[in-house]
Amino acid sequence: MNLAESTWTEVRDADVDVAFLPVGSTEQHGPHAPLATDALTATAVAEAAAARYEGVADEATAGEDEATARGEALVTPTIPVGVSEEHRAFDGTMWVSPDAFRAYVREAAASLGASGIDRVVFVNGHGGNVEALATVARRFSREPAHDGYGVAFTWFEAVGEHTGDMGHAGPLETALLRATHPGLVREDAIETAREGAADRWGEWVAGVNLAHDADAFTDNGVVGDPTGGDAARGQELLALASEALCALAVAVVDR
Repeated sequence: MNLAESTWTEVRDADVDVAFLPVGSTEQHGPHAPLATDALTATAVAEAAAARYEGVADEATAGEDEATARGEALVTPTIPVGVSEEHRAFDGTMWVSPDAFRAYVREAAASLGASGIDRVVFVNGHGGNVEALATVARRFSREPAHDGYGVAFTWFEAVGEHTGDMGHAGPLETALLRATHPGLVREDAIETAREGAADRWGEWVAGVNLAHDADAFTDNGVVGDPTGGDAARGQELLALASEALCALAVAVVDR
C-alpha cells in the first residue's frame, strides 16, 4: 500500500501491520547515476518488500493448514535528503546535519501513530545515514509518548555475498538502477565512471579513515567498477533485499 497515493479513508480502513519508511539522499553518484540514487533504490526495495509481505501467511497464530493472510505493509513517502556532507565537493549534493536528520525522521515516523501504525522499518539506501538511523530507531522504540517499535534496514547490507562489492555508484547501485530505473543511468558515461573510480572508500591507516570527504580519494565520485552491475544482477539484488526486508517486517510485527 502506497501512503502518498492513498486517501485518508483508505488508510483508515486498511489493515496495516507495518510501515516501510524509505530514507535516501540527494548526492553525487558519479557521472553516470542520478543524485537521487539512494532514494530511488531504497524506495524500490521497500515497494518490492511490501508486495512480498502481503503474500506472507501468518502461521505463528494458526496451524499450517489454517494459516491466514497478514495485513498490509505501508510504504510512506521517501525522505530524500540525508547525512551526505562528505560529498559536498560535488555539484548538486544536498545534506542536513545529523541532528536535523534524526529529529525529522523520528518525528515523521512517530506521526504515523495517530493512524494506529506503530511498527516502522526505516529502509535505508545511503551509507552515511546508517549511524544516525540506528539512533533514530532506538529513540523511536523508547519514546514514552507512544507504544511504537522500529528498526533500521540498509538494503546493500542484506544481499549476501554481493555486499562485499558495495562501493559508491559502483556495481551494486548501478545494477539496481539498471533493473529498476534504466532510463536514469547514463550509459554513455559508464566507461568514464569506471576509469575515474577509486578502488575503495577512504584512506585508511591503523583502522582509521583519514579522508573526511569523498573528493580526497575519488576524482569523479565513484568507488568500484560500475561495469560489474548489469540489470540481471540488479534483479537478483532486488529479490534478495526485498526478501530480507519482508522477513524483518514479519519479525518486527510479531515481536
